Amino acid sequence: MTVPAFNTVTWFQVGTDAPEEARRFYGEMFGWTFSGDPDGGYDLIGYPGAEAPAGGVSHEPDASRNHAMFLVLVEDVDAVCERTVQCGGKVAMPAVTAPSGLTFAYLEDPSGNQFGVFTPPAS
Repeated sequence: MTVPAFNTVTWFQVGTDAPEEARRFYGEMFGWTFSGDPDGGYDLIGYPGAEAPAGGVSHEPDASRNHAMFLVLVEDVDAVCERTVQCGGKVAMPAVTAPSGLTFAYLEDPSGNQFGVFTPPAS
C-alpha cells in the first residue's frame, strides 16, 4: 500500500446523528462500504478500488453536530495546532489521542471553516 505524503488531504469525515441513513445513502450513491471502527462511534468508509479506508462516518448525538470535513495527514498535530494560531486560524478542538494511537485535532481557518489534522498510530 502506498503511504500518503504528509500535508495532503488523506481522509474525510461525515458527521451525522443518523449514521444508518448516511450508510444507506452513500452506499447506494457511490457503492461505498462501511465497517465499524474498533474505537466505537465511527464507521470506516471503503470505496471501490481503494486499498484501505479513506474516510469515516462519525456518529453524532444530535443534528446540530452534523458536518462534513476533510483531514490532512501531518507529522506533528501539536505543532500544526500552534502554527494554525500563528497563521490567524483557531484550534476548535485540541489534540486528542484515540485508544488506537491515532492523534487528531480540529482547526478553523480565518474564515471559520473547520478542517482536521491527524497523525496515525506509531507502527
